[in-house]
Amino acid sequence: MYSPKWLKIGLQFRRWLVSGVIGFALMALSLIVLLKDVQIGPFQLTASILLAISGLYFIFECIKRIFVKFVNVYSNNGLLKKPSNVSEIGDILYKRKILASGPKIVAIGGGTGISTMLRGLKEYTSNITAIITVADDGGGSGTLRNDLGILPPGDIRNCLIALAETEPVMEKLLKYRFTEGSLKGQSFGNLFLAAMTGISDSFEQAVKYMGQVLAVTGRVYPVTEENIFLVAELEDGTQIRGESRIGNHHLTHPGKIKRIMLDKPNVAPLPQALKAIEDADLIVLGPGSLYTSIIPNLLVNGIARAIAQSKAPVLYVCNVMTQPGETEGYTVGDHINAIHEHAGSSLVDICLVNNGDIKPSILKKYHEDGAEPVKIDTSRIKRMGIRLVEKDLARISDDFVRHDPIKLARAIIEIYKNR
Repeated sequence: MYSPKWLKIGLQFRRWLVSGVIGFALMALSLIVLLKDVQIGPFQLTASILLAISGLYFIFECIKRIFVKFVNVYSNNGLLKKPSNVSEIGDILYKRKILASGPKIVAIGGGTGISTMLRGLKEYTSNITAIITVADDGGGSGTLRNDLGILPPGDIRNCLIALAETEPVMEKLLKYRFTEGSLKGQSFGNLFLAAMTGISDSFEQAVKYMGQVLAVTGRVYPVTEENIFLVAELEDGTQIRGESRIGNHHLTHPGKIKRIMLDKPNVAPLPQALKAIEDADLIVLGPGSLYTSIIPNLLVNGIARAIAQSKAPVLYVCNVMTQPGETEGYTVGDHINAIHEHAGSSLVDICLVNNGDIKPSILKKYHEDGAEPVKIDTSRIKRMGIRLVEKDLARISDDFVRHDPIKLARAIIEIYKNR
């Protein structure tokens, strides 16, 4: 026999209902003390007032705690970060209202760079769309791609986590990598998205569902749902197939990349990605690996054309350091020129670069690996008709130079406001 609904609700809130009962009992006792004698003395009045105040406190705590509990228990998303008090609920509602009025920003790229940027941008706007390359064929993503025939989930998983409003434990779980057995090195988040793909009609729908589960701020789209691989042609004519091999080709066959290609022609873009670009207030390319994270998106049929035709300004966030195997010796202008050559048009309107200092000890480590800070060739960039914005954007983490998500997001929003 099922319990009445009111009883079920009561059991959820029993602790604070007891507080409410105590409060009403104290209020009743206050009236009894106040009215027990015709002539009310000072002691009697004081006791009555104290009992009434205590009763009101218990009643207020009951209502407040039940409201918070109700929001937590009956929220639409069980993985959503839970408010602990009424003021936090107010902050959440206020923040969501403010973020909903933020600019429509479309971020295009892949790798860890774009997820770092998204983590900062979600503090300024909820109108974020991330369009992510799906040409990854290495690591755990490559394994799932080969075993299950799905698109590589790694970069998309990172973006979903970056935009999520989940409990810290859930974020740790999604980032967890197995250390033993046949799943060694595999990310739980990748497996989660793979399982979601299995119960969905498409990979895009699986990404959408996972976004709903994680309560992400904005949207994340694969640039295409077709199974694609990257092919790099070096200056000596050598062709290297596969994103993972392209990034490491300097270890076995040194040489500059002449151009990057997809392994098949006329790759269809995701329609939602084209629509997001059309509606954007600002389009951001990068940060990320030039030839394996940013440019592959521009090679999908219609993406570069949609960016060129968009009324939104196009901002390129240049990497802080050059990347061995891809951009050795590249200046900022070289990065932009490679984007324009592969896109077939001059897309970039604004370029954001780091001008912050980096410790000599860190630079020495990078130099030993064949990397260096990307040189800012200001005059060349200005001749290209591109506005150059220099900011201190770097952060040192575990002896690696990365973009600071807060500094980067703040700089992007300032550029948008001053466009």
